[in-house]
Amino acid sequence: MIIAVDGPAASGKGTIARALARHYGLPHLDTGLLYRAVAVSVLREGRDPASEADALAACGFADSLLDDPELRTDEVGKAASVVSAHPPVRAALLERQRSFAQQPGGAVLDGRDIGTVIAPDADAKLFVKATPTIRAQRRHLELRKHGANPSLDKVLADIRTRDERDSHRSEAPMRQAEDAQVLDTSFLSIDAAIQRAIALVEARTRGAGGGAGQA
Repeated sequence: MIIAVDGPAASGKGTIARALARHYGLPHLDTGLLYRAVAVSVLREGRDPASEADALAACGFADSLLDDPELRTDEVGKAASVVSAHPPVRAALLERQRSFAQQPGGAVLDGRDIGTVIAPDADAKLFVKATPTIRAQRRHLELRKHGANPSLDKVLADIRTRDERDSHRSEAPMRQAEDAQVLDTSFLSIDAAIQRAIALVEARTRGAGGGAGQA
């Protein structure tokens, strides 16, 4: 079984994807880490994430880099949003993601184009969203836990900038797949969001999804 989980930054899609992977005993890939790995490689080499050539040259990273804690920093996240807009970078990482999705038994993948590009034939697709303000509050809290202290207004501005870039890039823009189930986590607890996600996957895999739904 392949489960695709898409959505914008800080919507909760990663938490939900990991929980679904545990629930169904499937391997999980946060595809955003691939772009973060490219970004951190570019930054460490003193190159420019906005340069298509520099970003493409960093796509041959080792899998071990995906476990580097630096990938989770806000600086790398911003750079990842920039490198992910380069079509050659997305093409270079496409097969890596599809191979993970198509492994025997299936997998859970989360990102921004899983249900539309990476695994369009996934057995279940979720599009996880939340209001920009809620997502900014979540990201602000996360950053403060890691010792950073940006203003909430700055975090919200960054969220809106990333949404704009991800939704309007020329290659594989972030959008809801036509057959995806929508899960709005704005006012749900983590446990409630996870239970709702499981229910949506169960409904879809039992053939009772009946097209995109609003949670």
